[in-house]
Amino acid sequence: MAIITRRALLQAISAGAFTKSYVSGARPAPTAPAPSGSPVLGKLKPRSSLSVQSSRLSIGFETLDRRMFEPEKTYPHLADLGVKWARAQTGWARCEQKPGVYDFAWLDSVVDSLRRIGIQPWFNLGYGNRLYTPDAPHESAVGWAPLFSDKARAAWLAFVRRISDHFRDRVTHWEIWNEPNISGFWQPKKPNPSDYVELVKMTAPEIRKRVRNAVIIGGALAGLRSALGFLEKCMDAGLADYVDKVSYHPYRAIPEAGYEAEVRDLRTVLARYKAGMGIWQGECGCPSEKGGSGALANLDWNELRQAKWLLRRILSDLRLDVELVAYFHTVDMVNYVTATGPSAKTNFKGILRGTDYTPKPSYYAYQNLCALFDAQTTPMKSDVKLSVLERAPVAGAAQTIKEEAICSATFQRRGVPLCVYWYPADLMKDFTVGLVQLAWSGKDVALSRPVWVDTLTGRIYRLDLPQKKAGAWLFDTTHLEDYPIIITDQAAIDASGA
Repeated sequence: MAIITRRALLQAISAGAFTKSYVSGARPAPTAPAPSGSPVLGKLKPRSSLSVQSSRLSIGFETLDRRMFEPEKTYPHLADLGVKWARAQTGWARCEQKPGVYDFAWLDSVVDSLRRIGIQPWFNLGYGNRLYTPDAPHESAVGWAPLFSDKARAAWLAFVRRISDHFRDRVTHWEIWNEPNISGFWQPKKPNPSDYVELVKMTAPEIRKRVRNAVIIGGALAGLRSALGFLEKCMDAGLADYVDKVSYHPYRAIPEAGYEAEVRDLRTVLARYKAGMGIWQGECGCPSEKGGSGALANLDWNELRQAKWLLRRILSDLRLDVELVAYFHTVDMVNYVTATGPSAKTNFKGILRGTDYTPKPSYYAYQNLCALFDAQTTPMKSDVKLSVLERAPVAGAAQTIKEEAICSATFQRRGVPLCVYWYPADLMKDFTVGLVQLAWSGKDVALSRPVWVDTLTGRIYRLDLPQKKAGAWLFDTTHLEDYPIIITDQAAIDASGA
């Protein structure tokens, strides 16, 4: 394998071309050098959502209950993204604006438009309705549970019957409520597991009566570690009898921080009540600017950091074999509406810019993952050892690479192995590219035309066939980034022109 020199690393970092490409909004160029002298074979070929047969990757399409964006402007971009799922909110308050009169035209358009481009909507069923929850401060009645009066309960059940009947042939996956474990989305009383389970008990049977093979998703929990106590009480109250999956929203600045242990604990809790229950990471994103609305808005984000975070978020879920993996959101939500009304701030989590609907670097990053991580790509057992050789010294670097913290995962695609690795750095601090030796072994690890793939840019580089020592492929020198790099065989990927 060709050697990456320290000089090459430092020259690439100091050049700054990568950052400039992000400022201009163009598709990004490499942030750090590929193996020195390695030919560029091309880029990952984007795949339309229609061309992807099956995938566990999803995109957030929420907040249309509050008219937060213009969906028509997003469809051309989503068609080329490659995701197969989209989470949409049903907006009771938007569907029923006069008692007993339902208008699903706006939601019909959303569902049919997404399905037309190869994306299957899954519904998040909510929120309240000021016709029946009159104390809600905003017309969208975000978070106002229809549980605390006979009138609200009856109206909610009537809505559930009507909407599930209306979409019975188009939507099979129904998630009941959003983040019932926090006050922002559970009003007017304090969050209570028994109350949430009561809502599920009312709602789930009505959906199942009307939607053949309905899949009911419960939880939609804010957080993960902090939500486990709430979830256990829900399970004690009988939640497992009514739902097929449990979803959660693991927002955090460093995607990997404590996450593997939390997922393990979640599975342990669920296994005590219902064997084999699937887990969905149903909502999680980060901003591309500081100072907006929503989770993580107080940190010093930019578009490059958002793109790296997205790659790490999605692959952190895939490496743990999470059943569905979502990114929130399709587009920035300008003047974001919360439970109390308009915030006068933008929620900058979109992969499209809210001002002009142009793609951010995070869009292309997600597109790269969608091209590779469809249902043809599955987790694979093999051994990967990454040994730090050198840390390129850059002035102002604030982080030291710890060998034991390096993240890696292996997959198989078309019978070909893929190795993904990255460093879980704090994206708010400078990171110095490191040099590592990678040893990869396993009975199914066969390589004949190895390639190195930059998931941020999509560029593919041909590698020399490495040595094989003690049963392991030994890549003597490669670099370690704060976002995922893939080593695989050319047979696993489809490339377009460089």
